[in-house]
Amino acid sequence: MAITEAARAPAGAAGAAPLLTVRGLEAWYGESHVLHGIDFDVAPGEVVTLLGRNGAGKTTTLKSIMGVIGKRKGSVALEGKETIDLPSRAIARLGIGFVPEERGIYSSLSVEENLMLPPKIREGGLSLERIFTLFPNLKERLRSQGTKLSGGEQQMLAIGRILRTGAHLLLLDEPTEGLAPVIIEQIGRTIAELKREGFTIILVEQNFRFAQTVADRHYVVEQGKVVDMIPNAELDANIDKLHRYLGV
Repeated sequence: MAITEAARAPAGAAGAAPLLTVRGLEAWYGESHVLHGIDFDVAPGEVVTLLGRNGAGKTTTLKSIMGVIGKRKGSVALEGKETIDLPSRAIARLGIGFVPEERGIYSSLSVEENLMLPPKIREGGLSLERIFTLFPNLKERLRSQGTKLSGGEQQMLAIGRILRTGAHLLLLDEPTEGLAPVIIEQIGRTIAELKREGFTIILVEQNFRFAQTVADRHYVVEQGKVVDMIPNAELDANIDKLHRYLGV
């Protein structure tokens, strides 16, 4: 099923230019062709999710936007600037931050050292005190070894580390995977707060009930393509269709 131009358009954008425009995005792992023409838009200040079964291409989409995949083609434009031929370090400097599912915490570094490791790429990054307001656990564990933290604390550290850099488009891959319900609630509150502060977020999430609490719209990915877009306000009305997509 081809997604229509109307379905791609950010809800409520009223003709405003999208922050991110993805068109015809293809990607490969070696000889394996994973993405087959991904199309979607994200408006400034939106939270959108990529939903789909395992192996549909959601994580590969984030990696392709970030330029951390071997081969990609198509168009990925941030604020109108084409990034498809840029290396990942140049893409990061444009203001995109990626939090991978594995979190990437350095075991040899303390929490503080992990937080301070990524360079500041632009103005607008959150101060350490602001990050500690969002994630009080990190301040309490500042001298601890990064991998001695719980899974939830490691997720907080991975997100906090990116917020310090000045990135304004956040790519979060499965941020609630394997976390306790109380931590999931805290991550949800943080995403809502970041949205209020003007951050734009693309979220890969298996837990669509969690996604429903934070997102404006949901793109459904199947076999390397976006096949549908469901506004959050219409998710319950489309729940049977979503279950078919996700195999629930």
